Amino acid sequence: MRMQPPALPWFYRTRVQERKCCAVTFLTQVLNGLQLGSIYALVALGYTMVYGIILLLNFAHGDIIMVGAYISWIVMSQLGLSPVLAIVLSIVGCAGLGVLIDKVAYQPLREAPRMSLLITAIGVSYFLENGAQLVFGADAKVVPEYFELPNLSIGDVALSANAIITIVVTAVSTIVLTILVQKTKLGKAMRAVSEDMGAARLMGINVNNTISFTFAVGSALAGIGAVLYSMAYSQATPTMGIMLGTKAFVAAVLGGIGSIPGAVIGGLLVGFAEVFVSAIGLSVWQDAVVFLLLIIVLVVRPTGILGRPMTEKV
Repeated sequence: MRMQPPALPWFYRTRVQERKCCAVTFLTQVLNGLQLGSIYALVALGYTMVYGIILLLNFAHGDIIMVGAYISWIVMSQLGLSPVLAIVLSIVGCAGLGVLIDKVAYQPLREAPRMSLLITAIGVSYFLENGAQLVFGADAKVVPEYFELPNLSIGDVALSANAIITIVVTAVSTIVLTILVQKTKLGKAMRAVSEDMGAARLMGINVNNTISFTFAVGSALAGIGAVLYSMAYSQATPTMGIMLGTKAFVAAVLGGIGSIPGAVIGGLLVGFAEVFVSAIGLSVWQDAVVFLLLIIVLVVRPTGILGRPMTEKV
């Protein structure tokens, strides 16, 4: 007769279960950090592109995300149309809004002092926020679910389909953006304008069109970020872009503003910082920890993790 192995003591079984539970919780928090960090990274890419080409901190960038979320809400909730159409219109609408803002607000100030551009960007941000509040009201609008996707399971770990989509979309967007900047004629024109706008103009590059294209790409990334944010949090408010844009700006500065890989690294750092501070029960401090992280990095490395010193042209 075959002997059965002796049962494990109860305290040993409890300890194994606790370790398994801790491992599952840790992996879940890692996935949450990757999801949130990916959203910040997408928005930070828009900041870093615009700053890299005209040295403008476009504080209206976060509010473009708000517009993208409202477009999705209108298309799906008010018009009852396809989620795919909502995604396309959100991205295209944000790209068009970015170009419009550049043409109306920034292009007339190309030769103006940088402070004038900065004040204009703040004014555009307030205009979009108050305009949205006037049109849609101050209450939050619930963005319907884009797709009903089942969660994936690997062992005891449940993987959110939305989180996986967010991570994959951010990775693909970053790769496409890098190829666009490094390998295409438009990318070469963008790099030339960022190095020396006057010299680029003398070489026959249409500087205004190149800058508008940069705004279109950066705002399209904001539109993608709006869709992914709405998938995760399912609401749109007139002020949703303020803190989201601010933290994405922190991510861009952390990674080195003007650097595409730096924006992604900064976004992931901010996302992980928020998630793990909340995980240990200090969620009220998550904003403070993000800005403390910014201060520490800037004290140690003022140009950010992958940033390079900027030299003034005279």
